[in-house]
Amino acid sequence: MESLFILIPLSVGIVFAAVWIFLRMSKDGQFDDLEGPAWRILQDEDDPGGGPKEPTARDERPT
Repeated sequence: MESLFILIPLSVGIVFAAVWIFLRMSKDGQFDDLEGPAWRILQDEDDPGGGPKEPTARDERPT
């Protein structure tokens, strides 16, 4: 029975801390766009930049 005097205030403190953390994250914008990054990874880039390069005079040496 004596352990309830410790456990009840401890559990209430943990609940208040969890609610405070959730409200702070919500105010900072953590939950604004949950699906955007997942869809962005599936879309192709407009300019991949890693395409084949045009041959230069140095690349066309006879072997």
